[in-house]
Amino acid sequence: MGKPSVVLGVSGGIAAYKACELLRRLTESGHDVRVVPTASALRFVGEATWAALSGHPAAVEVWDDVHQVPHVRIGQHADLVVVAPATADTLARAAHGLADDLLTNTLLTARCPVVFAPAMHTEMWEHPATRENVATLRRRGAIVIEPAVGRLTGVDTGKGRLPEPAEIFEVCRRVLARAAAPTAEGWTADLAGRHVVVSAGGTREPLDPVRFLGNRSSGRQGYALARTAAARGARVTLLSANAELPDPAGVDVVRVESAAELHRAARAAAEDAHAVVMAAAVADFRPATYASGKIKKVAGQEPAPIALVRNPDILADLAAHRARADQVVVGFAAETDDVLANGRAKLASKGCDLLVVNEVGNGKAFGTGENEAVVLGADGSETPVPFGPKEALADIVWDLVRARLR
Repeated sequence: MGKPSVVLGVSGGIAAYKACELLRRLTESGHDVRVVPTASALRFVGEATWAALSGHPAAVEVWDDVHQVPHVRIGQHADLVVVAPATADTLARAAHGLADDLLTNTLLTARCPVVFAPAMHTEMWEHPATRENVATLRRRGAIVIEPAVGRLTGVDTGKGRLPEPAEIFEVCRRVLARAAAPTAEGWTADLAGRHVVVSAGGTREPLDPVRFLGNRSSGRQGYALARTAAARGARVTLLSANAELPDPAGVDVVRVESAAELHRAARAAAEDAHAVVMAAAVADFRPATYASGKIKKVAGQEPAPIALVRNPDILADLAAHRARADQVVVGFAAETDDVLANGRAKLASKGCDLLVVNEVGNGKAFGTGENEAVVLGADGSETPVPFGPKEALADIVWDLVRARLR
């Protein structure tokens, strides 16, 4: 079996230089990449750069190598087409089916997954015309990942920044992996049109200005859930509790610290969500009082006991007060003993639809790239997930969620 064939379309925006890093990651990971830049893109990055990085001449004109019919063949033979950056103009031409250059011809002939990574000024991204074009492309099955928030050209900042190339690469990798998996219905962005909320990381409960009660969660499983959902076409809101990880491409990240902050953010984000997956490790207790100054050691004295109070049960609250009747709520349960028995009891008490139960401690789960779990369903189902990458568990969770979505 040959290398997966990827077409990298590059539009004419200042972010075109970042596509060089995406191209490098794709080629170094074993993909055969053909670059199709627009005429405007070549004003930012020259043809020689694309050829040197890809190992192929850049496909520029419909009229080049006419005997090979490039405007048809390139799209037909691709396993994935990714357009990064995708400007407002490119999105508009793709949505309206125009074929006035090699890239738009390629998009019309491709029968493989197509990923757009938009980059433009905030006003352009938020314009009704662009929003309608994006909605049209998504209805047709394309994955249009949300742009990042940050510095744009000049002094402007806002939503419209191209996500980091490493994160766009992760979306491409996940899309290719799913496209290669044999299914009866073939590849599809099966979460397209859905809004999902994912929590990740571990909450911190402040004791004084320098100390807190926390846990060992790195946020890796929640981030894997967010990345996987985005690669399957969902609009994703990630509630990140103290996770020191790069923002996944196409994901709206809301940063929180304490359980109370996570609770407020989860209730707000869940108002229009089709599914809520609470993968964050939430502190059960918090200090009853907060010391405004650093608690000092006193010579010859033992420290005063720290009184604790319960935090709200966020998962149970979300399950009991669903914003919509068909909302699917998923919880995570980290256990150290009697894993399944404790998991079944927790599933019943929380009222959620699915509970992912995994054993933690002694190097398991927390801070690693792998996980092993059993997904318990309120319908009595049990789905064991063997030890493997956290993104594999994430895909199984979304498979189970999708089966429960109306």
